[in-house]
Amino acid sequence: MDQENKLGIIYAAVAYTLWGFLPIYWKLVQDVPADEILAHRILWSFIFMVIIVLASGKLKPFLKECSIIFHDKKKLIGISAASVIISINWLTFIWAVNSDHVVQASLGYYINPLVSILLGMLVLKESLSRRQLISFILAAIGVINLTISFGVFPWVSLVLAFSFGLYGLLKKMVDVSAMFGLTIETMLVTPIALLYLIFIPDSTLSPATMFSGSGALLFGAGVATAIPLLLFAAGAKRIPLSMVGFLQYIAPTLMLILGVFLYHETFTQAHLISFVFIWVALIIYMASSRHKKTVRQKEL
Repeated sequence: MDQENKLGIIYAAVAYTLWGFLPIYWKLVQDVPADEILAHRILWSFIFMVIIVLASGKLKPFLKECSIIFHDKKKLIGISAASVIISINWLTFIWAVNSDHVVQASLGYYINPLVSILLGMLVLKESLSRRQLISFILAAIGVINLTISFGVFPWVSLVLAFSFGLYGLLKKMVDVSAMFGLTIETMLVTPIALLYLIFIPDSTLSPATMFSGSGALLFGAGVATAIPLLLFAAGAKRIPLSMVGFLQYIAPTLMLILGVFLYHETFTQAHLISFVFIWVALIIYMASSRHKKTVRQKEL
């Protein structure tokens, strides 16, 4: 394994590890409503990304990218939609963590790769193999089992899975770098977030709050958002997609461990059965991806 591959694995693994431990960060500010945390996350992520763009000397390429997007109606609609959808994903995740649904959040990110395949099939007309179809059926059984066992539809898991899947699809269609993409996405929704923080009663944007411990954590939300994404982008460039696919399960696994063992959330036999169905579905999905890759290599 060459140095670039090793670096890529390290960057991607650290990114997914940070995402896996992110619930701990949001728990530290759980006294702040989820919608306000989201507004702070958007605002400070944008400011932090602007600093990164300036510090890396990429202001001109960034402005050029903005010009291209704003003069291309299709790209502008795509990245605007991506900014709204990732905001929904962030809000749902923050609310889930601070409402003691970390286990449901982990389930959502386990399901996400299968949702991405489904969206690729429906929107991009990608073909679906028999193994991938079996994966969907098994994952669906897992979700249905939870619904029947508890009488509650696991909407948190599905909103997280589908919102992140749609976000990935839109990013693929717009095709912009991780650094510029996050900067533009947060730039588009920052005016809304800022106005919201200014006009809501007892806003946490006040000096009294911002110079407190909670204020420091809210300010740090920008760093907590941007750093893993930049590490992931650096890692993904250096390693095969199959390795990225394997490493992505670090995050939901850590979330599941946190939810069960640190936050003592309910994890019954019904949960275990559902997770087993979804884990088996993912194993079949990964085996299918590896099989496709092998077939392509033989054809070449």
